Amino acid sequence: MAEKDLQKQIDDINIKLDAILECATAQKLRSERLDDLMEDVNIIAKDAFRSTVEELERQGVELNWDDLKFLTFKLMKNIGKFTFVLDTFESLYDLMQDLGPVANEVIIDMIRKMHEFEQKGYFEFFAEITRALDTIITHYSGEDVKLLADNIVTIMDTLKNLTQPEMLRAMNNAVNVFQKLEVDNIPEYSIWKAMKEMRSPEMKKGIGFMITFLKNLSNENVAAIQQ
Repeated sequence: MAEKDLQKQIDDINIKLDAILECATAQKLRSERLDDLMEDVNIIAKDAFRSTVEELERQGVELNWDDLKFLTFKLMKNIGKFTFVLDTFESLYDLMQDLGPVANEVIIDMIRKMHEFEQKGYFEFFAEITRALDTIITHYSGEDVKLLADNIVTIMDTLKNLTQPEMLRAMNNAVNVFQKLEVDNIPEYSIWKAMKEMRSPEMKKGIGFMITFLKNLSNENVAAIQQ
């Protein structure tokens, strides 16, 4: 019985030793792999450093190690600021991601509205206005524009009076009468026939209108000169 217990203890020890040896072997393999990796990294780093130095020499760039050291410390000192800038860019990116669909809708609505304006002729209308303004600018001199500015009040008063309902009706009647006239077939009147026509109520009223108009016009001119 004692021999069996001893043998069992020996077997347990062997199992533990095997486990220890297995762990040691695995640790050794990991260490060897790490050493190989460090050697490879060291070789790559040396090659990269040598290539960088050769490229800098070929480009004629001289490195000042003091400046590099100062720059390194400066970057390390301002890591918080760089983090803040990156956070800001990240926030802006998120904002643009959120506003993207809204901006697309706005652009689509704008394109539709521009198409609607084009269909209604807005662009053609403004193009013709631009062409008309260009013609006016090239036709009139600066002195003409100055005279226009000096007399703009009088011009606006005249336009205001011309757009009164009674004036518009009178001008419309005159235009209608002129359109109905057969200009190429105007009858001839002798002096006696003209004098006879002047005795008609219509001619008497027309002559009275002309005389009254001329008298009032003369009075207005005299008043304007006196002012």
